[in-house]
Amino acid sequence: MAQLIKLQDYVSRYEKDMIRYPSQYVRLKKQQWTKIRQQWEDGGIFLNEEEIERFKEEVEGKDGLLKRFKKILVKQQDEPEERPVEEETDELSFEPSVYYKPETLDDLKHLYLDQLLQFQLKWASSTLTEKSYVDPKYHRDDQLKFFLQRFPDTFLLMYEPILLLKKAPVELEILLFTPTGLWCISMLEEGEGTVFVGSTERFWKVKQGESEHTLLNPLISLDRTASIVQQIFDKNDVDFTIHKAVLTRTGYVDFPDIPYGYKVIDKRNIEKWHQHQRTMSSPFKHMQMKAARSLIEYTQTTSVKRMQWSEDMSDTEE
Repeated sequence: MAQLIKLQDYVSRYEKDMIRYPSQYVRLKKQQWTKIRQQWEDGGIFLNEEEIERFKEEVEGKDGLLKRFKKILVKQQDEPEERPVEEETDELSFEPSVYYKPETLDDLKHLYLDQLLQFQLKWASSTLTEKSYVDPKYHRDDQLKFFLQRFPDTFLLMYEPILLLKKAPVELEILLFTPTGLWCISMLEEGEGTVFVGSTERFWKVKQGESEHTLLNPLISLDRTASIVQQIFDKNDVDFTIHKAVLTRTGYVDFPDIPYGYKVIDKRNIEKWHQHQRTMSSPFKHMQMKAARSLIEYTQTTSVKRMQWSEDMSDTEE
């Protein structure tokens, strides 16, 4: 599962320490998966919603009993917006919750990965002292889920990152750092079987059955993204290959004479491309981390101080 190191302009733990958190995430993921898998194999406690409510009723009001057994009570799948400060500031607070007994190991894996994705959103929008308010759309963003759940742990993702260049915010395309290179990706998704007719003109044609409309040539944004990235790489002595790709999971790109330096990934070859990335068993590379760190230092961050830290700062000022 790839790591979300920057989402839009939200504050990220990776901004604070690009070396520590990637390896910490990998260890945490493996530890928690081993734990929950062992519980499943041993036939551990799995409660359905009716059993949860009945259990709560039985122990409600009995002094200390609910607290004693809280570890076997299943949390709700969706976390509340406001959580205790102690829990929010705990960097290793990921505890997967099994709210039903999965029939197969694959079912358990999907349950685990879905909860891990929500945990990643937390890491990509909070630090010990700050937090950003995440747009709810990202919790159900299928494209984001695709990049996070379908690639190896050693891949680092910047999703819709906003860089601050000469005091002006600039939104870039999706950036996927593999151990051997950076993919700048423009996503095209407009329904199953859509055909995108490419050209070097300012607009492309989009055909859906009998209907047809246009969209801005995605190569323009890709060029802009790659150019900005290359300038930052050069400034920081980063020698890292940059790939430019137009990707659609559900449609086709009709562009036989696409200019050199671009890759088209559509329904005809996406599985082959994806499998090639997944089989990349290389660990984190020094230049990969240097490349990610050089870019994340330019990202814009919009956040607020956590209440606990705001109060501490006020006490200090007094």
